[in-house]
Amino acid sequence: MTANARPMVLVLMGVSGCGKSTTGTRLSKLLGWPFRDADSFHPQANIDKMSKGLPLTDEDRQPWLAAIAAWIDERLSSNQSGIVSCSALKRSYRRVIVSDRPDVRLVYLKGDMALIGDRISRRKNHFMPPALLKSQFDALEEPQADEHALSVPIVMPPRRVVDSIVQQLGITLPAQG
Repeated sequence: MTANARPMVLVLMGVSGCGKSTTGTRLSKLLGWPFRDADSFHPQANIDKMSKGLPLTDEDRQPWLAAIAAWIDERLSSNQSGIVSCSALKRSYRRVIVSDRPDVRLVYLKGDMALIGDRISRRKNHFMPPALLKSQFDALEEPQADEHALSVPIVMPPRRVVDSIVQQLGITLPAQG
């Protein structure tokens, strides 16, 4: 835990391939907070569906979002910080995992389709095929001002993305030693 006054959970959001896992892993190492990748919350039926190149429906996403929200609540109720990734493409999804939780901060990893498409095309062993990227951008509802999301451009190197998040949120780094 850092010297921050209260625990905080960061929700890293954005389309597949925007760097949620990379950013979460780097933040976890820097801050000493646990990181959970949203993919680990999907029921097997969702993974099977996406592996076949089929986009998920809102109904498919409900148990996934509920599991992420439960993890967030578990962290906060035990007075511990954490980091979780979640595409959270629609405002209605973000309401399930962020709203009414003042200690949850939404971090939008923002990039364009060309950059992210290139990243996805180079990924190995991931169940999300590049063909579904357009459906992700079609579904994306960028966070609005009232959601108080931190928007971070992903054209920067991963280290700078992480540094930007820590700096803009005013997170105190743990003592090195």
